[in-house]
Amino acid sequence: MKVLILAGGKGSRLSEDSAVKPKPLMEIGGKPILWHIMSIYANCGFNDFVILLGYKGQMIQDYFLSYPEPNWKIDFLGTGLEAKKAQRIKKAEHLIDGDCFFVAYGDDLSDVDPKKIYEFHKKHNKIVTLTAMPLESNFGVIEINLENEVQSFKEKPRIEGYWINGGFFCFSNKIFDYLNDEEELEDMVFQKLATKGEIKAFKHNGFWKSMNTKKDIIEFNKLFSENNAPWMKHQDR
Repeated sequence: MKVLILAGGKGSRLSEDSAVKPKPLMEIGGKPILWHIMSIYANCGFNDFVILLGYKGQMIQDYFLSYPEPNWKIDFLGTGLEAKKAQRIKKAEHLIDGDCFFVAYGDDLSDVDPKKIYEFHKKHNKIVTLTAMPLESNFGVIEINLENEVQSFKEKPRIEGYWINGGFFCFSNKIFDYLNDEEELEDMVFQKLATKGEIKAFKHNGFWKSMNTKKDIIEFNKLFSENNAPWMKHQDR
C-alpha cells in the first residue's frame, strides 16, 4: 500500500532555516523529520513511499539516495514549486495501484498507528479518513471566580469538544475525481466531500505535534534526547 508524503512546501514560517534546506530535512536526533514520519509507517509494515517533491526537492532525494533504509521502496515525484497539495497528490495518481493509499504531511509526528487508521478506513468505506486530534490552546489559561480571583493555572489545555485535522490520512482512489489544479485540499476539496458525507474522522487522543517554528524543532529534539519521543514507540533507536 502506497504512502504519499507531501514534502514540497517552502516552510515559510521557518524561513531562516528553510532557506538553507527544506523543512522535511530539519533534524530530530540527527535524522530528518521526514525520516521519522516514514518510520512511523515502515514500522507498521507500510514501506512503499512516494515523496511529493517541490521546494529544494533535489536535496531531499539526494539525502535518501545517500542514506538508504533497508526494505524501503521510495519513488521521488517532482510536483512543482508552487503546486497546491491537491495538485501534488493528483500528479501521483499513476503510481497508485490499489483501491486506497495513505497521505501524510511532511511536518507532523504522532504516535498514531497507521494499521488502525487503515482498518477504520476499510470498515467505513468513505473517500477520506483523516486523523482528528483534540484542539489544544497555544497559551496557558487561568480560571477566575465571580470575584475575579485567580483560582488555578492550566498550561496549554485541550479544549473539549473541538478537534483539528491532524493529517495521517487514508484515501480511497475515488479522491482523484475531486482533485484539480484550482482547489486546495483542505479548504475546498474536503469541504465538498464533507457535504457529501464522505469524510470520516479517526479520533486519536495520543501524541501529535507539528513542526512549524524553531521552537518546535527545539521541543522535538528535547523529547528525543530525553528518550521521551512518543512517535518512536515502535522503532529501534
